[in-house]
Amino acid sequence: MPSRAGWGLAIVLFAMLTGAINYTLSLGFILTFLLAGMALVSLLHTWRNLAWLQVEAAPPPAVFAGQDAILQITLTEDRGRDRLAIAAGIGGQEPLFVDVPANGTGTLAIGSPTLKRGWHAIGTLTLSTGFPGGLFRAWSKLEPGVRCLVYPRPASSSLPLPQGNMPGRGGSLSSQVGDEDFAGLRLYQRGDSPRRIDWKASSREQGMYSREFHAESQQQVWLDLAQTPGSDLEQRLSQLTSWIMQAHDADQRYGLRLPGTHIAPAHSQAHYEACLRALALLEAE
Repeated sequence: MPSRAGWGLAIVLFAMLTGAINYTLSLGFILTFLLAGMALVSLLHTWRNLAWLQVEAAPPPAVFAGQDAILQITLTEDRGRDRLAIAAGIGGQEPLFVDVPANGTGTLAIGSPTLKRGWHAIGTLTLSTGFPGGLFRAWSKLEPGVRCLVYPRPASSSLPLPQGNMPGRGGSLSSQVGDEDFAGLRLYQRGDSPRRIDWKASSREQGMYSREFHAESQQQVWLDLAQTPGSDLEQRLSQLTSWIMQAHDADQRYGLRLPGTHIAPAHSQAHYEACLRALALLEAE
């Protein structure tokens, strides 16, 4: 379709044609038809600048509510022509531009605003171009068919991470016993595991010795939606999100209790993402 500049050129050409007919100007006809022919050639090249481009959209990584879901677009050209000034945009947002070299690829990262937790569907993607000349605009609308997981927005003024099973607090602490810390040697006692016998010390004919370990106590916190303060579900989920981020940054083991969901205490990137995913997909009561 003609752009604003294209419609302006059409009005000028119509005025030139009218003047050439009125005054029987041969040069006027030549100039008018020359400019009209150049405009038609521009129309063809504008269409070819967009035609046969291959589009691939990667699913956006998870974000927190209020952040932009970033859609990665890859444009591939395999017809041996440079594709210049290709615009891409979602909805009514300001488009981004990229040049795609002949037999090459071009990439774009387009943001789609998110407002609430859960699955966020990426809107219609529009590819367009006005090159060359800007007299016409060719476009194509695509449905990427991808969605983004949106975590709850973290609380703006978060409470400290729960340190006990106290009223109004959203978690409790417990301890785990381990035997990783070496404490010293003691005389061998019947029933000690052969793996704990210090054979090197025993070989000095000073008696049988066993290695002794101190039990390691590791704190772990339970985060429970039922004990989390907040005036509504979304505020409580925001507080839980903030606590999960605090515990993860502090390398602390934490578990999560939600209606119908029980995630055992752990500390890893996969555990962190699993807890946030459970919060994002929790259905309202």
